[in-house]
Amino acid sequence: MKILITGTTQGIGKGIAELFLANGHEVIGIDRRGAGIVHENYTHYECDVRDYDALPQVENVNILINNAGTQNEDDIDINLKALIRITEKYGVQAEIRSILNIGSASGHTGAEFPEYCASKGGVMAYTKNVAMRVAQFGATCNSLDPGGVLTPLNDCVVNDPELWAEIMEETPLKRWATVEEIAQWAYFLTVTNTFCTGQNILVDGGESINYNFVWKD
Repeated sequence: MKILITGTTQGIGKGIAELFLANGHEVIGIDRRGAGIVHENYTHYECDVRDYDALPQVENVNILINNAGTQNEDDIDINLKALIRITEKYGVQAEIRSILNIGSASGHTGAEFPEYCASKGGVMAYTKNVAMRVAQFGATCNSLDPGGVLTPLNDCVVNDPELWAEIMEETPLKRWATVEEIAQWAYFLTVTNTFCTGQNILVDGGESINYNFVWKD
């Protein structure tokens, strides 16, 4: 199948792209940085997802994965508005099989930078809108909403022993997800799954269900 993924130079996007390539798919990546993957079935376009006029012409995409995103840097424009334009350009068409939007646990909890939370909350709502519109093609659309993931973007807290210990107190599984684990979820939701649609799948190691109950011993 033909897979289009945004934000493939590092982190989650790169991990997803590598998993699809390992399973024999054709992968097209879009990122504002140069290619981080070298593979015969991989094509890379270096452009900013906000620059609509510079986006490549790619026809008959079977799976679209909107992964490109940022944190506390034009979040609404990159995480939400660009995602919408990418989806309308490549995803809402007769050859589509599945669309996956990489959201965030913060869209569920509101526990992060204000514009970041708002952008990811918008992704959750837009996912449901798209699911209704691509159903006519027999396609699914969901969002995958991770909590903490071990990516370069999060090194600033992962490598701070004091902050990391505090974060682990809020995480029942006492660890964050690896990129490979999130990639497996992305593959399942777009290739294996054919019926679940319009859902916001929260994968956060139980952080959102944690609570601090205080009572007398």
